[in-house]
This record gives sequence, C-alpha cells and structure tokens, in this order.
Amino acid sequence: MTTTQPRRSRRTEILENRPVNLDGFVEEWPEKGLVAMDSDYDPAPSVRVENGRIVELDGTTRDQFDFMDTFIADHAIDVASAERANAIPSEEIARMLIDTHVSRNEVLAVTRGLTPAKILDVVELMNVVEIMQGMQKMRARRTPANQGHSTSARDNPIQVAADAAEGAMRGFAELETTLGVVRYAPLVAIALQVGAQVGRGGVLTQCALEEATELELGMRGITAYAETISVYGTEPVFVDGDDTPWSKAFLASAYASRGIKMRFTSGTGSEVQMGNAEGKSMLYLEIRCILMAKGAGVQGLQNGSISCIGVPGAVPGGIRAVAAENLVASMVDLECASGNDQSFSHSAMRRTARLMPQLLPGTDFVCSGYSGVPNADNMFAGSNFDTEDYDDWNTIQRDLQVDGGLRHVREAEILQVRNKAARALQALFSHLDLPPITDEEVEAATYADSSNDYPLRDVLADLKGAQAVMDRGITGLDLVRGLEATGFHDVAENLLAVLRQRVSGDLLQTSAVLTAELTPLSAINDPNDYQGPGTGYRLQGERWEQLKKLRHVTSATDPETEVG
Repeated sequence: MTTTQPRRSRRTEILENRPVNLDGFVEEWPEKGLVAMDSDYDPAPSVRVENGRIVELDGTTRDQFDFMDTFIADHAIDVASAERANAIPSEEIARMLIDTHVSRNEVLAVTRGLTPAKILDVVELMNVVEIMQGMQKMRARRTPANQGHSTSARDNPIQVAADAAEGAMRGFAELETTLGVVRYAPLVAIALQVGAQVGRGGVLTQCALEEATELELGMRGITAYAETISVYGTEPVFVDGDDTPWSKAFLASAYASRGIKMRFTSGTGSEVQMGNAEGKSMLYLEIRCILMAKGAGVQGLQNGSISCIGVPGAVPGGIRAVAAENLVASMVDLECASGNDQSFSHSAMRRTARLMPQLLPGTDFVCSGYSGVPNADNMFAGSNFDTEDYDDWNTIQRDLQVDGGLRHVREAEILQVRNKAARALQALFSHLDLPPITDEEVEAATYADSSNDYPLRDVLADLKGAQAVMDRGITGLDLVRGLEATGFHDVAENLLAVLRQRVSGDLLQTSAVLTAELTPLSAINDPNDYQGPGTGYRLQGERWEQLKKLRHVTSATDPETEVG
C-alpha cells in the first residue's frame, strides 16, 4: 500500500524557503523563564521602609532577601522617595515617560525610587512606539552615537588597525576588539588604539577580555574604556560566575580610580540561557540587572540582550522587551549602549526591524557593536550589521533623517587612512622592537576586506612580542613617544589627548565621548533636552548635509553627473 504526501501549494513552498524560517522560535514556558515580559511568576510591586531602610521589596521581606534584593534595596533605590514613588499609579508614570510637558528630570525624580516589579509594571503598559517615545526623552546625552567592532579571525594587529581607522572615519565614537587567542591582546589593543586615532582623534577604544587582563591594559593606558563586565538577575547565575554584586562594584571602582570609562553588560534572556531564571520573566530579571548597575555607581550599561539575543528573539514580544530594557536603563539615568550587535536572524527585514526602536529615537550608542569588519572576522560571534551594510545604513539615515552615528566616506579617503594606520603601526612596532610589519602587509591593509587578504604572520613571534609588551611595562605614554619619534605627530597628539582625559576624569561622566575637537561630550555638557516637536536633538545643519551624501547621488543640475 502506498501513501502519498498531501500536495503543497507553490506559494507555501516559497514561503518555507524564506530566510526568516531558518530562525528559531519557541512557545512561552513561564516556569523556566521563557517569557519576555509578562509572567504570572513575576512578583507584584511593593515597598516598605522602616527607619530609613527598605525592609520589604516586591513582596519579599528583608529576612528573605537574596543578595540581589539586598544590594538593590541598599544601593539602587532612593529610600527617601521609595514609598511615595511606588504609590503613584503605573499608568501615570508611563504617561509621564511620553508626555512632552513632563521633563526628563521630573521623570527621574520618580523613577529613582521605583522597585524592579514597579518598573516592570510601568513598561508593560507601553507599546513599542510609546517605548521609543520614552527613549527619545530619557536617553542621557542629547547627541546619539555609535560603537563598532574591529576584530580579526587571525588576531592580526595590522588588520585591526586599518579597520579601526576606517571605522573611526566613518563615524564610530567607540571601537572595541576581542581575541581568538587572548595572548595576542597587547598587540591587538595597541593596534586598535593607534588605528582609531589615525581615523579620527578622540575615538575611545577597549579590548574585551577576561577581567584581570582587561583592567591591566586599561591601567597602562593601552585602552580607554571597558564594558564587558557582566551582571545577572539571579543569585545562582552570579554564583556560577564566582561573582556577587559587591565584587562587580569593587571591580568598577578599580576602573574608575584610574579614570577608565566603564559600563556593565547585561541583557534579557541571559539567565534563561544559563539555566537559572527562577521562573521570572526575562525583562523582570533584566530590570534587576539595571538597578544593580545603578547601585554599583557605574556610568552606564551595555544592554539590549547582547550575546543572548536569540532567546528573547525566539518568544512572542521578545524584541519589544529588548526595547523596553533599553528604556529602563535610560529612565534610571544610565548611559545606554543599546545592543544591535550579535546577529540573531537570517532575515534582513527582521534584523532591520530589531534596529528601529533604537535608531529612530536615538540612544547613547545605537549599536554596542556594529561590525566594522566582515562578519566572518567578527570575534564577538558576528554582528547584526557589518561592513556590507554601510551603504544601507547610510541610506536609511538619509531616508528618515535620523542620526545613527555613521556617514558615507569616499574611497580615496578610506584608502588614505587605512594606509596611514598600517604605516603608523609599522613604525611604532619597529620603534618598540616588536615583531616587524612588512611593506607587503601595509599594502594589503590598504586595500583589504577580510583577514584572508593579508599575508600570514609569524604566530610565535607575535605571541612573544605580545608578552614582551606586558613584561617591559609598555604604557600608553610609550606609544605616544614612539609615534612622535617616528613622525606621526598628529596621531601622537590625538592619543595624548585621550590619555589626558584619564587624568581629568571627564570620561567618567554619564554618556561621555570625545568629539573630533578632542573635547568631552556627555550628559553634563550635552544633556538631552527633548520635550516635544522642535526640541532636543535635530538632524540639521552641517551634520544633515553630511548625511545626505551617499555613494551614488544624481546631480540636480546635470543628470549625467554623480555627486556625494
């Protein structure tokens, strides 16, 4: 007896083969935390204060607090306003977030006293458009910016330098790198910093590693900021990492004491991914992370699900929850690097949709890791956007008149800075007696796309050179001296200006970046003043003229001519 399969329509076959159907989707499973932001297992809001101390938090009395509850109650919530703020109906607070007649400071006066469950209760009321409205008002810095990745599948420092120079010229305010082999870190971190200062003076750089090495590189002035200091929303996940809120706060103070800018990292779905969500919704646990960061005194947070984006991306409303977590970070007055980094979907349409809640209202850093290299070279497991998307990104900015931090750059300018970055690193390595960079490698860096376009380097020599950087105590000032001695005066000046900021402490202000004029821009001297139409940051003037330029634009006066 033969059986025949039911005949399928041609349209269904076509739909089945669409890239979006390669993504993973799951049903909600609240008991295991597989729910975005509305779980029956989330606690109800409550707070009780006795003798200036919170003794009840979201239905849990102090004798039953876990260490997250204790830290949040003692360090993250304004005790003086807690009972009054939490008594305000959630609907009223949600409306304050989008009401153009209510200032950001008026909102902060309320939100600083809210408990995690109360914050969740507020943002659950908001649809994604309202979340974006809230973000437009609540981000700390008036002017949005972007952050890029500059990494190499071969940990090639010449590639990192050239791509960093291009990324800086294209507009990234911050650039980060990481390694496949951690022992390469000193050479790659130096390359990133040098390349960034060639592309545009004042770009801040970091090298994301295990915490001891990352801190040492920062203290030596070889990096300028850090953000991969992960925090979590449940005690068991913290314990799995041999950490507590207090140990993370101590680490943050070590960075701050040396003038190193730093953010924590968290994101919806991390506790589910690590198997200890305690039956709570992803967003509730993320709000605990956000308040933990606030209580630790760090200036900001990299959140937006980051390396666990596939988890909220798989459940209903998950991307709305990601937008909500960005808003929560801003509504408790933290700098927000809002994700859009690790790739989560095969669908170009879905990747763009995931971007819109951050790009349209603007955030402190629209991406916390746009890949300034092809994704095959991205050692952060690939990004939502990479070098192939530059023209699309620039066109969307132009289409919608929004500022996503980037701009179009002519090829001649790109080739020039890539070549200069490679030559500067070549000269510096020679001056410091580090493994040589050949003229062939400089030529390759000028025109390369990926690590496949570079000659292979002597791995053993590079590893010995990297260790020598640490053994000899090389610092950022040694890099400045080397660049000056080898004729790269402007690059040396740019790097010295970044190091000077370490002494002033200005980079420790919320949402701090350095402008092309090498002056700090932060929530202190560029506060977000949005209060409705005609206020706040507007893409206009010189910046708008800059963003109008694309690769192929037809001249209005001569249709045979391209401009831009």
